[in-house]
Amino acid sequence: MRKIQMVDTKNQYLAIKKEVDESIQGVLDSASYINGKAVQDFSQSLASYLQVSHVIPCANGTDALQIAMMALGLQPGDEVITPSFTYIATTEVVALLGLTPVFVDVDPVTYCMDITSLKNAITPKTKAIVPVHLYGHAAPMAEILQIARENNLFVIEDNAQAIGCDYTFPNGETKKTGTMGHIGATSFYPSKNLGAFGDGGALFTNDKALADKMTMIANHGQSARYYHDVVGCNSRLDSIQAAILNIKLQKLDSYNHARFQVAQFYNHAFADIKQIVTPAVNKYSTHVYHQYTIQLVGVDREKFIKHLGDLDIPCMIYYPVPGHLQKMFGEGKNEHLHLPVTNALTPVVCSLPIHTEMEEAQLKHIASGVKSFFNA
Repeated sequence: MRKIQMVDTKNQYLAIKKEVDESIQGVLDSASYINGKAVQDFSQSLASYLQVSHVIPCANGTDALQIAMMALGLQPGDEVITPSFTYIATTEVVALLGLTPVFVDVDPVTYCMDITSLKNAITPKTKAIVPVHLYGHAAPMAEILQIARENNLFVIEDNAQAIGCDYTFPNGETKKTGTMGHIGATSFYPSKNLGAFGDGGALFTNDKALADKMTMIANHGQSARYYHDVVGCNSRLDSIQAAILNIKLQKLDSYNHARFQVAQFYNHAFADIKQIVTPAVNKYSTHVYHQYTIQLVGVDREKFIKHLGDLDIPCMIYYPVPGHLQKMFGEGKNEHLHLPVTNALTPVVCSLPIHTEMEEAQLKHIASGVKSFFNA
């Protein structure tokens, strides 16, 4: 049995080595390393896959969120609503731009933005909502989009963990996560469902004017070479990463299916353990299982993690400190916020290994290790 890892990028590479090596060599032969043909090809392929009009590649997922907020013209003091229970990048860029992050709670089942908490957070200063499709499950976009329309707010979807996930509206229409708001943003960090072999990110939109502006912002604000129309940044996806991503994009659905199969194995294995709450899937969403996150009920989480570690089973906590309690936003400043679900989830969530290259022997070892903790 191979060593169990949270994400096995090496063996994923070995399975597509010939194609990837040839694609990298093609970029080297072309000597077009920035915004080359590989980047244009990948952009078009991803737009086709997502059924969205425009894809703008950039350097990473955090840049994608920043570029989105810059393109929408958000100004210092404007309030941006985000869930607290997410990776810090979602709110980090809000603060970086001098905007005001407003933290809201999440649904206890899906871990995505709670609608009641969202409604209660809107003020005259609110300008944008950033729902996060956390762990691979879609946020409740029909309600979020309706609230945005009623209050004239922008919607930026943080799709870093859910690329390939399908959302079904009440009328039966289905769209990919990241394509429903004004702008979608994603990351191609190596551990993502669609991961590069380095950093990378992208933005999605159906609005040509926004696409043109985001393209300028990502390239020093240039409308033409050496003509800088807006304040921008230097955030570009290099051609080698684009070439790799174009190969992996063709396999994204099969990668997501492999993750689904692992999740089904876990669900079945842990079905009779009352102290474990396995991930649920709402009827409006598929789940692409970027993480397989359980809740431990009445369990010492540190002892559980140590037990698995002693059996060479890795385990991660996403996320040990919610956004509203991070020191970067002012120690003690947000302790008054009423985020009961976030505060309840933070000490009990735990994520088990899930990726595309998991072997049956590994899965059986993990399941046996988890069960042995409760049978001790």
